[in-house]
Amino acid sequence: MSYLELPDLASRLLGGGVVACNDEFFAPADSLVLPDPPAFTPKTFGAKGQVYDGWETRRRREPGHDWAIVRLGVPGHVHGFVVDTAWFTGNFPPFASIDATFVDGYPSLAELAAADWREILPRSPLAGDTVNAFAVQPSAVVSHVRLNIHPDGGVARLRVHGQAVPDKRFLGLGALVDLAAVEHGGLVEQASNGFYGNPGNLLLPGLARSMGEGWETSRRRDGANDWVLVRLGLPGVVRVAELDTTHFKGNAPGWATLTASSVDGGSVELLSRTRLQPDTRHRFLVRSRSVSTHVRMDIYPDGGMARLRLLGRPAG
Repeated sequence: MSYLELPDLASRLLGGGVVACNDEFFAPADSLVLPDPPAFTPKTFGAKGQVYDGWETRRRREPGHDWAIVRLGVPGHVHGFVVDTAWFTGNFPPFASIDATFVDGYPSLAELAAADWREILPRSPLAGDTVNAFAVQPSAVVSHVRLNIHPDGGVARLRVHGQAVPDKRFLGLGALVDLAAVEHGGLVEQASNGFYGNPGNLLLPGLARSMGEGWETSRRRDGANDWVLVRLGLPGVVRVAELDTTHFKGNAPGWATLTASSVDGGSVELLSRTRLQPDTRHRFLVRSRSVSTHVRMDIYPDGGMARLRLLGRPAG
């Protein structure tokens, strides 16, 4: 099997995302991981010039190079890359290199900056308006890659082809179902705020395609926090909580907690106050063994979330 037939671990379809870049003056770096082929409409101008479906930096007037850090949707062994410069002709970078690292969990930008990065694609020539493909020796497990373009310019897409490696902490749990899913009878009974998005969207099936398909609150100015109360369609023991902030970048909550109401009327903490990252599907193991009927999610202080999954085993 060719490495180009392996899954694109960076794709938005798997939850990949661009977490940082040093410059995106002409076109946003988020486009690098879109699954669709890059498009182009000639003579379509915005306030900053021709509109490109890709990532484009300004022209450098000082030494150095531009870069973008991509979080893989699924960590894995990388076998090759595609640096696609489609439609970039007089403004593509002449060279690119790629570094990689593995950081467990959901690191901040500061933690990523301090990580141990290693070069897995040395500085290599690029052609304009071309699918530039590069095979590499299969890497150790990678969670993030850093695309370096030398010195500047535009790249339409970055494909990171490889073999996914499952997180063993979530294996061996047996068959789990989403106790809160709408199709299982789950319901948001109460919410503090739903100004920009219906809180019931949290329990919908599938991945959200935009911020408009999630829950988003207005900006808080009172020092309190926002919350939702979910009645589980299937009362049961929650084993895994998924808090998905996909598409919420400048407006994701900073932290969240989960508190369950049990069948005997007690209250159980499922997730203590935990830091969240923007545009990220977070998965957390839950240690509680109590049967829950309701779960309250508090977000701090406000913001938006695409989906809430409460995976577990139904009672009875």
